[in-house]
Amino acid sequence: MQRTKIKEILQSDKCDYQVNVKGWVRSFRNNQFIALNDGSCMGNLQVVIGLDADEQLIKGINNGVSISVDGMVIASQGKGQKVEIKADAVTILGECDPEKFPLQLKNRPSLEYLREIAHLRFRTNTFGAVFRVRHTLAYAIHKFFNDRGFVYLHTPIVTASDAEGAGEMFRVSTLPFDNPPRNEDGTINFKEDFFGRATNLTVSGQLEAELGAMAFSEVYTFGPTFRAENSNTARHLAEFWMIEPEVAFNDIYDNMDLAEDLLKFVISYALEHNREDLDFLATRLADEEKQKPMNERSEMGLIEKLEFVLNNKFERITYTEAIDILLDSTAYKKKKFQYDVKWGIDMQSEHERYLVEKHFKKPVIVTGYPKEIKAFYMRQNDDGKTVAAMDILAPGIGEIVGGSQREERLDKLTQRMEEMHIPTEEMYWYLDTRRFGGVPHAGFGLGFERMVLFVTGMTNIRDVIPFPRTPKNAEF
Repeated sequence: MQRTKIKEILQSDKCDYQVNVKGWVRSFRNNQFIALNDGSCMGNLQVVIGLDADEQLIKGINNGVSISVDGMVIASQGKGQKVEIKADAVTILGECDPEKFPLQLKNRPSLEYLREIAHLRFRTNTFGAVFRVRHTLAYAIHKFFNDRGFVYLHTPIVTASDAEGAGEMFRVSTLPFDNPPRNEDGTINFKEDFFGRATNLTVSGQLEAELGAMAFSEVYTFGPTFRAENSNTARHLAEFWMIEPEVAFNDIYDNMDLAEDLLKFVISYALEHNREDLDFLATRLADEEKQKPMNERSEMGLIEKLEFVLNNKFERITYTEAIDILLDSTAYKKKKFQYDVKWGIDMQSEHERYLVEKHFKKPVIVTGYPKEIKAFYMRQNDDGKTVAAMDILAPGIGEIVGGSQREERLDKLTQRMEEMHIPTEEMYWYLDTRRFGGVPHAGFGLGFERMVLFVTGMTNIRDVIPFPRTPKNAEF
């Protein structure tokens, strides 16, 4: 008999039909009632075993065991579920020693402990919900762009360019570590390397996406990116996923509209298709909030926060206005900010969250940043001090989107690259997009894990990616 997913059975009120289900035992009580889960949904399906069941079978069923069940779907006699399965046959597919199994769900293991057994944490309710939501968000992103006629572009993971100019990149090499070939001046001779030059893991697919936008008008990338930043905070990963649309003929205002539309679409899609998971995560978050002091508790619950984003137009302010608001704030005057506030700083998370959570109480788009703290490719404004950049700041996490109108003027771009010591000879291919039919264009990057963090209400970015890569940690 073909297997039926538990989600299908629980969503239907249909009874009195034969099924085969497979999954993992979440609990087994009174030697008769099995709570079975196959990962297709949050809910467990109750399987009822006859009192005359084989004694060896009963002994083999415990938390973590995988089983196959043939039986009849009937109306449940107990509370908590509409239907259950009256088992005709139960087969153990995979044993699980209860003494050695590290995932004892009755004890509600901590998130820190579950990170240490990340290969098993998917079986918990929390991580089952998180990663089903992650899947839905990824699908919604592709649907959003596909429905608007964007071309999905696969950009290289191995690259010779540093899109951000920060130099925090992972080197890719086949040269021997202990004795690499060297030039006469002692530097490493990368001509002997696999690619014949120094290469790294990409920090962004943006520059390559711009090439595609100059032909297809509207493209987007969705792939892994890597930053060798030695940061061990709850908001940083060494390997993470980025969504980066690039659109020809768009200006900074079109860019803001597109980003706001994308965020609202994917949040709405998740609320529609993963409501059970999000309700569970909302309850979990509310329980966590109760443990905090009153002055540190969030003003909104998870579902309320998501609906608030959908129902409000994002506030749009300039960087200069943002700094003025911070300087005039009670938090600044009472020296509650850890980091200083003045025009020209790269705003910290505490500043961003103040603007969103305390001042405007809604998502905020900040534009017109000082050119000294932004990348070389951002279009310079007429004031000579700022660039046409934009960051979207969200409640709870601060920056979630960063983007800009790109500098399409060849002379301005070349001058800026020289100022920042970016070799124009090696970037000839990028400059060619300005030499040969260049157009005004804009794009942004959405950190996917930060998006998942926001939608699920989780507080540590390590908990929204299956296998987190952080300094001194590359398990599994």
